[in-house]
Amino acid sequence: MEQWQDNGIILSLRPHGETGAVISILCADHGRYSGYVYGAQSAKNRALLGIGNGVSVEWQSRTADYLGRFNILDSQNFSAPILNCPLRLAAFLSACGLCDSLLPDHQSHSGIYHGLCTLFELLPGSLWGPSYVMWEISLLKELGFGLDLSRCVAGGDNQTLSYVSPKSGCAVSFEKGRPYRDKLLNLPDFLKADFNGEIKEADILTGLKLTGYFLEYWAFAHQTRDIPQTRRRLERLVSERIQQAQLVSSSF
Repeated sequence: MEQWQDNGIILSLRPHGETGAVISILCADHGRYSGYVYGAQSAKNRALLGIGNGVSVEWQSRTADYLGRFNILDSQNFSAPILNCPLRLAAFLSACGLCDSLLPDHQSHSGIYHGLCTLFELLPGSLWGPSYVMWEISLLKELGFGLDLSRCVAGGDNQTLSYVSPKSGCAVSFEKGRPYRDKLLNLPDFLKADFNGEIKEADILTGLKLTGYFLEYWAFAHQTRDIPQTRRRLERLVSERIQQAQLVSSSF
């Protein structure tokens, strides 16, 4: 009999049978595990089992590779402060979806777990967008797909980094990248070393397009699953928000 206790974050929930559910949890020490929860669809447990909730759990199974059973000991709702903020909530669900889709079973990723906890703390604040983009960069790095945004890969000026190569994931200066700008990805201002200005939603969208490219064509390239719809929805909502603001501005 395999048995342990850990703290974790619920990444997904799939109803199973009349009253139960199979949930996926990213645990602090044990990594991503799936398990069955009895009575998951009761009124009491539905509140405990929200996606993104922080939980203290006990896991039991016949063997380490067998679908075990989760017993929820305690639960904390991390999404409560952002329930009325569609963009922040979309980022919250996107992060959970990415972890659920990308992380292998039963492999410890304590860095990703603690990074996700930190992201949840930052999402209610004004810097939610850059925080989310930088979390995705950290996720890519943890999975072996690190980006180098500190220097120009073409030997140009490191103080004018403006683009990112889709082939190498390295930054390119404005002068070196200008002839190839149609083939390069844009680097958002808030990821530049000397940035000290106002963060605009257009910069957040630029950041999401940057990390989204490497998620789709690097991290998910050999996956059986596509990039989660929650991640696509986040980028679409930010884009629609910018378009609406432009329409309002043009009407005056």
